[in-house]
Amino acid sequence: MAVILKLDGVSKSFARVETNDITTALAEVNLEMKSGEFISLVGTSGCGKSTMLRLIAGLIQPTTGKLSVNGEEITGTSPSRGMMFQTHTLFPWLTVERNIAFSDRMAGKHKEKASVDEVNRMLKVIGLDSFRKDYPAQLSGGMQQRVALARTLICKPEILLLDEPLGALDSFTRMNMQDEILNLWKENKQLVIMVTHDVDEAIYMGTKVLVMEAHPGRINAAIDIDLEYPRNRASAKFVEYRRQILDMLHFGHKED
Repeated sequence: MAVILKLDGVSKSFARVETNDITTALAEVNLEMKSGEFISLVGTSGCGKSTMLRLIAGLIQPTTGKLSVNGEEITGTSPSRGMMFQTHTLFPWLTVERNIAFSDRMAGKHKEKASVDEVNRMLKVIGLDSFRKDYPAQLSGGMQQRVALARTLICKPEILLLDEPLGALDSFTRMNMQDEILNLWKENKQLVIMVTHDVDEAIYMGTKVLVMEAHPGRINAAIDIDLEYPRNRASAKFVEYRRQILDMLHFGHKED
């Protein structure tokens, strides 16, 4: 797998309005990520996980350092980097199929056969073909998240950024959505970077887990997850990964 995303000495600081103090959200992050990887980012609140995603998306710029995709510096947003947030951000006045086709509609391509075929395919992939004429308010939370995922994936981003996309769901729906995302990732074979506070979710989904520490935000460890899909959450190896990561998060312990 080729390296497509690089972070070279990336730091991000913010000024606090009330005190004029400077808060360093990320400090000197150096990373290389490859096409086809599924990277899970875990860490305590305030360690810079979401800041890292926003930097990669091009929504904000680093204070120091450089981010690049395929050797080209990230200076703004791009359709090649799709981002899905914790809330679904669907347009309530558009039907399911029109929400999914939104990007093509903005580009004037929504009536082209290839665009129509892709919307139909995505509706079948997420299991909502029979709900295509419904509006977001008529759907359950899990169904809304599937539509949001399809809308992000239909652009076929080279890098898919997921900022706690399942955090608001109940446990049963969340586990089903984990498998939905994994199936779509296996089909599209792009780089996925997902922020989560759920250690089990990070292990279940990721090919690699990046454990972050706060104040300032930095990478504590990069743990390759050597488990076949689908993964057994009760297996001895899964439990050992959980113990290792929780030790780092709760006690700041760094493994040799």
